[in-house]
Amino acid sequence: MPKCSFCGKDIESGTGKIFIKTDGKILHFDKMKCEKNMLKLKRKPRNFKWTTSYEK
Repeated sequence: MPKCSFCGKDIESGTGKIFIKTDGKILHFDKMKCEKNMLKLKRKPRNFKWTTSYEK
């Protein structure tokens, strides 16, 4: 089961989205919120309390 590339939560099979960058790196997203934060807004997951990689 893949994990979301932004928030780190497990993605159930049949849900989520896979994004492949031009350099070949594969990103998995469970929600549109995670996708927009990483790709469009270019935010780091370490700065948000609702992600598993949050650090103060």
